[in-house]
Order: sequence, then C-alpha cells, then structure tokens
Amino acid sequence: MRHSPLEVLLWSIAFPGFGQLLNRQLIKGIFFIVLEVLVNLYSKFNTAIIYSFLGEIDKAIEVTNFQWLMFYPCLYLFTIWDAYKDAHAAELPKLAFLPFVFSAYFVTVGLIYSTKVKLFGVLLGPVWLPILFLIPGLVIGFLLRALLLRVVAGNNS
Repeated sequence: MRHSPLEVLLWSIAFPGFGQLLNRQLIKGIFFIVLEVLVNLYSKFNTAIIYSFLGEIDKAIEVTNFQWLMFYPCLYLFTIWDAYKDAHAAELPKLAFLPFVFSAYFVTVGLIYSTKVKLFGVLLGPVWLPILFLIPGLVIGFLLRALLLRVVAGNNS
C-alpha cells in the first residue's frame, strides 16, 4: 500500500524515520530513528523541551548540550524532506526541497542565538526561538522557489 506524501510528511514531523518506514525503507528508517534518539539523548533535548514548556528557560539552556543539538535541525528537516520526496509516486514538484533547506538553516541560526536573543524582553531559549525561526525559513524557501520557478518558466516561453 502506498501512502500519500502528506501522510508521510506528517509522520516524519512526528518522529524522524517514521516516514521512511511508511515508504518501506526499513534500513534507512531505522538508521534515522537511531540517529535521532542518539542526538536527542546526548543533547538532552527532551529535558530542554520539558523545561521550556514549564517556562523554565534558564534550566532548559543549562541542561542543553548545544554541541549535539546543533545536529538536530538539519537531521530533522532532512528526514522529513527525504520521506516526502520518496513518497511521491509521480514526479516530485520542482525545487520542492527549498523550503526544507531554508528551514534547516534558519532553525540552526535560531538555535545559535537562543541563549542571547530576547523577544519583548523574554528569553525564549533552545526550543521556542528555533521554532519561531522556522517561519522565516519556510517563507523564504517558498518565496525563493516561486521566484525561481517563475524565472525558469519565463525563460522557457
């Protein structure tokens, strides 16, 4: 049974590697799951998430191993992209990777600045600021994709 790209995308967002399992790429899916668990454990990301949800941002920053967590945005967004790409039975939309790539870049930058940047006087920390940086990453990725598709279409006509 073939799963829709949307279903695969949503399961990949839920947990890296699940989309690959749905696409019947068992070795790749298990590899991504193991990699996600390793990065998550060594970065102490789940503990940072718990502290962030409780509003204890200083504890979230203190517990986080940023050297490990820096891998997470690219790993997470690549696994989502990879599963989404492989779920397309028909041809993949052109330049569909751009929103994923720019999201990974921006979330990583958000993580880098998460111990310093305050919004309206509030320090958001290693969970909330990177999530907010996802928004401009997606917007720029989709806008750049639309612009490039328009340029290519204009050159072909």
